[in-house]
Amino acid sequence: MIDTIEKEDPVITEEEAAQYDRQIRLWGLDAQTRLRGSRVLLAGLGGLGAEVAKNLILAGVKSLTLLDHEKVSEETCRAQFLVPVTAQGKNRAEASLERAQNLNPMVEVHADPGRVEDKPDDFFLDFDTVCLTGCSRDLMVRVDQICSQRKIKVFCGDVYGYYGYMFCNLGKEHSYVEEKPKIVKPTKDSNDGPEAKKSKVDPNETTLVKKTSSFCTLKEALEVDWTSEKAKAGLKRTPVDYFLLHVLLKFRTDKGRDPDPQSFAGDSQLLRQIRDDVLETLAVSSDLLNDDFISYCFSEMSPVCAVMGGVLGQEVVKALSQRDAPHRNFFFFDGRKGNGMVDYFGPN
Repeated sequence: MIDTIEKEDPVITEEEAAQYDRQIRLWGLDAQTRLRGSRVLLAGLGGLGAEVAKNLILAGVKSLTLLDHEKVSEETCRAQFLVPVTAQGKNRAEASLERAQNLNPMVEVHADPGRVEDKPDDFFLDFDTVCLTGCSRDLMVRVDQICSQRKIKVFCGDVYGYYGYMFCNLGKEHSYVEEKPKIVKPTKDSNDGPEAKKSKVDPNETTLVKKTSSFCTLKEALEVDWTSEKAKAGLKRTPVDYFLLHVLLKFRTDKGRDPDPQSFAGDSQLLRQIRDDVLETLAVSSDLLNDDFISYCFSEMSPVCAVMGGVLGQEVVKALSQRDAPHRNFFFFDGRKGNGMVDYFGPN
């Protein structure tokens, strides 16, 4: 059974039906109604956060809270489009509010200038979905554990230069419907031979099939025991981006920031050292990740933010509307390979 997300039995008004007409025809009124009843928290208003905010607001969620304590910098103005160039020095969430709200007046958009790290556990329980960008590993694990206990959906994502990733945890049993071609069974009185008695696919008709998926927590996904036989067997199918993510999250933990182009020489050396330490700790070969990655993981690149923002935003929409199969659990993007996208199924 498809469970209901909304808390207040939202009703699509005529004005909203006109606004979301294309979406309703694409995924149905029930899916749009579930979106209309959803409250989303988005932490981090960098380039990726702005893209995700745009996609969720245009999709028509009930409310979106923008949470960010950082100040608008020159790099922020280059990486994201919600802040005006005159907003340097102002809070990123508050500076993004006006343009975000103008995208769709039917969505309640709020700005919270606080630190996500300082929010108490019960703060996150007011939302149906929490989306974290630009956050530390420890914080993401903490929030994921809080939300998992209350069946709140969690998404994490980041962009590092040419690289991007997304992780989602939709719970132990996420229900959704998927559109499939309708299978037409032959009538019992058919006398046209054996072929006429076989079931056939009707390309002109579809049917909705109810399905469920199970997701692991972020902690489980990151703490794989690579010395186990099961993990070793799956190592060749694991994209190298998974191990790169470990390196970049460790850099953020150690330095309290991401690799900075203005400190390229020093940060490059530090990335090599962290790479060696991480791969040794994970007990995997040091040859998994060569030095090439170092030149491509500095700053948020707008084109990569656009790609990852589209993927992450769409996954949130699919999860809230309970329409179509979600990614499990990681999605990686390598901009050096054009549309080199990798969908990695985490340890379920």
